[in-house]
Amino acid sequence: MKVALVACNASYVHTNLAVRCIARALTLRGHEAVLVERSLKDRRREFLTALYEAKADVYGFSVYIWNRDTVLSLAADLHQLRPEAKIVFGGPEISYEDPSFFARHPFVDNVIAGEGEDAFPDYCDNPPPRHTILCGTPYGGFEAAGILYDLYPPHTKTGGILYYESSRGCPFRCSYCLSSATRGVRAKSAEVTVAELAQFESMDGVAVIKFVDRTFNFDRRRADAIWQALAGDSFTKTYHFEVCADLLDEENFRTLAAMPKGRIQLECGVQSTNPDTLRAIDRHANPAKILSALDRIRRVGNIHIHADLIAGLPCENYERFAQSFDETFPVCDLLQLGFLKLLPGTSLRNQCTGMGYRYSPAPPYEVLTSDCLSYEEFCRLHRIDEVLDRFAGGGNFPRTLAFLLAEEKSPFAFFPDLADAIPAVRALSQRNAFSAFRRFASNRVPSDKLSELDDCLMLDWLTHEAGSLPDELDPPRDPREGELRRVYCASHKEAHPSTIQVICLSDGTSVLIDRQNHRTEIIP
Repeated sequence: MKVALVACNASYVHTNLAVRCIARALTLRGHEAVLVERSLKDRRREFLTALYEAKADVYGFSVYIWNRDTVLSLAADLHQLRPEAKIVFGGPEISYEDPSFFARHPFVDNVIAGEGEDAFPDYCDNPPPRHTILCGTPYGGFEAAGILYDLYPPHTKTGGILYYESSRGCPFRCSYCLSSATRGVRAKSAEVTVAELAQFESMDGVAVIKFVDRTFNFDRRRADAIWQALAGDSFTKTYHFEVCADLLDEENFRTLAAMPKGRIQLECGVQSTNPDTLRAIDRHANPAKILSALDRIRRVGNIHIHADLIAGLPCENYERFAQSFDETFPVCDLLQLGFLKLLPGTSLRNQCTGMGYRYSPAPPYEVLTSDCLSYEEFCRLHRIDEVLDRFAGGGNFPRTLAFLLAEEKSPFAFFPDLADAIPAVRALSQRNAFSAFRRFASNRVPSDKLSELDDCLMLDWLTHEAGSLPDELDPPRDPREGELRRVYCASHKEAHPSTIQVICLSDGTSVLIDRQNHRTEIIP
């Protein structure tokens, strides 16, 4: 039987691991599996044409909160074009539907809930009646599945992100998370994981290997063994892990401190620093220990730290969320602000009626208001998120933000003012956003510090942006630029002369900027 496994990714740089897991399982059972992988940004008709031309007997769609509407629309049209083919939905967004789903979407033949490596081949071996839901069981062959991209290469080779799974399940039971619906953790050994990660090193065009493990360091010694291996010279890519920071011990800290700069990234779901909030969502974490651990790692300066907060959690009003923000912002390189989603299948969604929650009935099921946050406060937090993402999320203004926030009593208080000053930031080009940011910043610092502000802005632009400096910034060039460029390129073979500039700052200091490699050097 020929099966087309359909992935609709959020962006072209992403890849879908789930369809590769299912493809391998189908192939082992003797079925023919092909991948049809596109993104939300691709033209819809081209996506539909690729599905039609696959001429498959069964189409399996991987469904998530970000692609549900698109996938339903494509599947409806596909059914019109190929009514004889079976259409099967699976994935986290669809796993908690009931039979009424088929009354609303009759073109879907069946749904597979849970893990699909056994359930999907069983379906193809012996198709069940239409409009029934099959429940997948934990896949026993997970540990031997490999990296999967050797069998089913990524669809893009332009600096993409590849996902890797070394464990399934989560030791925690946070009430807002789908992982709370399953129990236990199954993991590949450290030795198997390291051997599989080595295969990524030969893949061109891949920038980041992102672990999808819910809590990578649930086993401290296993995590440490993998990190120690990644610190070796045979690994060169960036590896991204989601960790629980309060599980790190002294041996972990020593290993992380010795890690080559840029080799790994750590993401930590702080979510809130309010103990009452953490208890309300069944999250057994020590916020003080988490913040201390992140601060300790960040001070070493070799590991990029992402931290996540969720607005809208129980027991956290606007003022208390501001405190969580202020306590987390200084201990990470990137603070990501999320908004509570009441996902089907989670215990918080089942309990939410007593908490005043009102939320969208459509994906991503985002909370609109609660007994702690008004709709107006949610809107304000969304505007803060937009400027936070634009000016801090990309890491393009590190010097300028550090300079400005050094004078602020509260990092959180800074961003609402920025949001008010630049209300439509997503509609601006980067150059116009930069100019608007400079105008805002110039009105916020004393006149005797304006030249220092412009120095920060110039260095940030030249280090992180393409193109010439905005017109309002025109620093003098060091007369030794040609000679300094030749000396620098002689000792940095990866540098290109055309991307080297040497400018003079307001205090007379000269700085060499390697724009291609995002580096700066002070010139004596």
